[in-house]
Amino acid sequence: MHELKLRVFEANMALPRSGLVTFTWGNASAIDREQGLVVIKPSGVAYETMTPDDMVVVDLEGKVTEGQWRPSSDTATHLALYRRYPSLGGVVHTHSTNATAWAQAGRAIPALGTTHADYFSGDILCTRALTQSEVETDYELNTGKVIIETLGETEPLYTPGIVVYQHGPFAWGKDADDAVHNAVVMEEVAKMAWITRGINPDVQGMDDYLMNKHFQRKHGSDAYYGQKQGR
Repeated sequence: MHELKLRVFEANMALPRSGLVTFTWGNASAIDREQGLVVIKPSGVAYETMTPDDMVVVDLEGKVTEGQWRPSSDTATHLALYRRYPSLGGVVHTHSTNATAWAQAGRAIPALGTTHADYFSGDILCTRALTQSEVETDYELNTGKVIIETLGETEPLYTPGIVVYQHGPFAWGKDADDAVHNAVVMEEVAKMAWITRGINPDVQGMDDYLMNKHFQRKHGSDAYYGQKQGR
């Protein structure tokens, strides 16, 4: 697991470097599907002192199999997503300012332009509120469940992020680095949407045909953005 622990450590260190995390307000994880093991940041350990050896390894039921620390308090949320969506390889949670503001407002981050559509096929959804019972019993697991409820049967890599009502953003990807990348994009498009709505409160969502063009040219079966592998 050494290589995966190193990649997860680097993903976690990228969060404050990218301006997504203050103090210890965030975590990143990745999964080894063959072994059924997840590597995640330890709970409450300062980024300034953290090392790859501080990463915690858990199985898909949350049992610690390696590490000296308790895993992130959000571990159960990460595990719920990995169990439900086999395409996920990495998950990130932050309290980044702009995406969290949309979560606190209880609003989806609207798709208003091509920057958004290059990564997200539609609005970045906001979950419903958790009930008092869901918060008081298995809170982190129920956070994962409400994300899954909101996404439904959607392929999560087509909408690689969500905002949890009154909480904050979660993002994911094919691996930990991809999840961090998507978390950065989500924060940027959250800021763009806020500014755009300030300029024009009556702005409507972007045209479907333009959204589809931008998403498909990067992610579709005939994608042509970027270079062919090996070129």
